[in-house]
Amino acid sequence: MELAALIHQYLPAFEQRYAHALLPGHRTAINALLRCRTPAAGEISLQCRDCALPMRQPQSCGHRSCPKCHHHDATRWLDRQRAKLIPVDYFMVTFTIPRQLRALAWHHQTRVYNLLFDTATRTLKDFGLNPRFLGADIAMTAVLHTHTRTRDFHPHLHVIVPGGGIQQARRQWITVKNKYLFNEQTLARVFRARLLAALNDDGFNLPHALPPKWVVDIKHVGRGEPALKYLAVYLYRGVINEKDIIANHNGQVTFQYLDARTGSTRIRTLAGEQCLWLIVQHVLPKGFRRVRDYGFLHGNAKSTLALVRWVLRVVTAACTPRARPQFTCPACHAPMHILAFIKPTWRAG
Repeated sequence: MELAALIHQYLPAFEQRYAHALLPGHRTAINALLRCRTPAAGEISLQCRDCALPMRQPQSCGHRSCPKCHHHDATRWLDRQRAKLIPVDYFMVTFTIPRQLRALAWHHQTRVYNLLFDTATRTLKDFGLNPRFLGADIAMTAVLHTHTRTRDFHPHLHVIVPGGGIQQARRQWITVKNKYLFNEQTLARVFRARLLAALNDDGFNLPHALPPKWVVDIKHVGRGEPALKYLAVYLYRGVINEKDIIANHNGQVTFQYLDARTGSTRIRTLAGEQCLWLIVQHVLPKGFRRVRDYGFLHGNAKSTLALVRWVLRVVTAACTPRARPQFTCPACHAPMHILAFIKPTWRAG
């Protein structure tokens, strides 16, 4: 079931109920999804190389919240991350802010999300440098998620951390012991204190009665690739897959999701306009980077990554850019070549 069809159907009710809460980025996303793969987004003029069959192919909208777009970008990101994997155990650390701070995060997304990134990664880095825990420089890849599996607003940060760090002066790799990274409770206490201090320093008025204990979860994820695949799903294609929207009847939309506790598939049914709001509220501010690399995984730390590989005696092939899939002829299945790009109709004139 296509998300664009639901937007067409429920947009009037959605505007009536949620217009006061919509941000400019939300309207941009809605308009992009409505145009996606229609002449309004532009078309590509194609011709078969063998049988000369002409064809026009509507272009995608390219919006990062669109469930139809950016499959190629997600695949290329996963390829790049795979090329940086090293043969050690990996951990996924999840930093969660309490529900009392969600309203603050909603109204000041860029500022609060940046503080979340900075505080969580700096806390992990300092724990790694502490000789009591590891005594080495660690690396990490952090990804912001803003939703639960039921698609409710719930900002949290997933951080993939290789199980060890590099002491550059000694050219030595220090490995974590017994598949154990850091103590979750200690990490949560430091993270809580630092984030609250950062929010205060940035001029925010914090709500009262914040819980004394926050949640930081650390899971051992093997050699790292399963965690990367999990994160790649939500990087570029919005918060819901169209195949998970399973029903639309009598003004009610039903979608399915995986229950993290039981591993079973469950369903949720909402009014159509409420379902749209559930999806739209996760559109990120324009230009915001939801995935960031740190330490020897950063793009500017290639020499340090090379040192890590040398110390671990790792030989890794270069990451060859993956070519985009070619258009194929519907008649003879031969490759088609591009003749021209046709201007989007919504920009005509």
